[in-house]
Amino acid sequence: MSMMWRSLMGACAATALVFPAVAETITIATVNNGDMIRMQKMTKSFTDANPDIQLEWVTLEENILRERVTTDIATSGGQYDVLTIGTYEVPIWAAQDWLVALDDLGDDYDVDDLLPPVRAALSVEDTLYAVPFYAESAMVMYRTDLAEAAGVTISENPTWTEIKAAAEAMTDKGSETYGICLRGKPGWGENMAFLTAMSNSYGARWFDPEWNPQFDSAEWNETLTDYLDLMTNYGPPGASSNGFNENLSLFQQGKCGIWIDATVAASFVTDPANSTVADKVGFAKFPNKDGVDNHGNWLWAWSLAIPSSSNSPDAAKKFVAWATSKAYTEEVAAAEGWRAAPPGTRTSLYENAEYQAEAPFAAMTLTAIEAANTQKSSVQDIPYTGGQFVAIPEFQGIGTAVGQQFSAALAGQMSATDALAAAQANTTREMTRAGYIK
Repeated sequence: MSMMWRSLMGACAATALVFPAVAETITIATVNNGDMIRMQKMTKSFTDANPDIQLEWVTLEENILRERVTTDIATSGGQYDVLTIGTYEVPIWAAQDWLVALDDLGDDYDVDDLLPPVRAALSVEDTLYAVPFYAESAMVMYRTDLAEAAGVTISENPTWTEIKAAAEAMTDKGSETYGICLRGKPGWGENMAFLTAMSNSYGARWFDPEWNPQFDSAEWNETLTDYLDLMTNYGPPGASSNGFNENLSLFQQGKCGIWIDATVAASFVTDPANSTVADKVGFAKFPNKDGVDNHGNWLWAWSLAIPSSSNSPDAAKKFVAWATSKAYTEEVAAAEGWRAAPPGTRTSLYENAEYQAEAPFAAMTLTAIEAANTQKSSVQDIPYTGGQFVAIPEFQGIGTAVGQQFSAALAGQMSATDALAAAQANTTREMTRAGYIK
């Protein structure tokens, strides 16, 4: 072998030694809300500590996210390594062996610090199958200045009668100030999350113990009739297209007197950088109907899970452990203040004096989460669990179909009576087809 050829081979070998290893890429499917978008901006500390892992983000509107991740995991598509899912999907998917168990995230993760209701909702037989990025219940957020100017009071334990009177008094459509903003966009996790919680507070239920739908009941008729009355008379135009994000924007712009929705919204409506009414917001429990002792029983956790079809489960575990850790919470607080810390997941956050001082909504959020009874969401006898949803696989399709009927009623395309009749007929048919009704 010639001296020149040996030199070339040596140079090639030396060059090969300094080639960096190919980084492992994990694809994360997430929802386009403020907390999850913030997470994407905060990942430098993770990638600096894990240069061998690259992050690829797929950020989607809520309904589209649910559709795509459900299709992918049910077909073992392997398109995503980390899924953003909630308390509805976790127990159902874990039972199908579709999710990787997350009981080995290390002592530093401090799994015992997770709030007990949230940890239980994301576990099957005491094994954690998803970790909460943030958790929420639901509550009333309202403009204290508008309430004072209108001469109305919203108590800490309001009834729907009280809410209606306040919404009427605060409405000034000439100045584009609407007394109340509620979800109207169709979807099992959009308008039906709110309307299911509202129906629970009216004493309604989705099914009786024999799984017969109950949309022909007096309680559901009152729920939908009052909802449509509130939104038609005191709500914003085009409300049938408004979900969480749209109502958040309206409230931040000062166009809503009352907004009843997820507790996680509180940090955004009190954010002076993005909310024109940041210093004028009060909080109260989710309303109940006079004589019904039930404040909605909403409990949700946007959580990170790893599908069994992932080709990079170890790298994915490193990411989900980082993104839901106490250290991540501290990073957010250092960057944007304690008010912006992901809420509802850890006991230590609610024991933190700095968080309590900066987050006027902290106590109400914790009260709402701890009060949620997802084992019995209705005051009537029921065969299902779940708070603002019914924890059966068929609910995703049934809930969305019912949501479309109720959204059409809000848009003025049908009456409450017709929407309820259609919901009753459609749900009875699907539950019979699925074998629940014999």
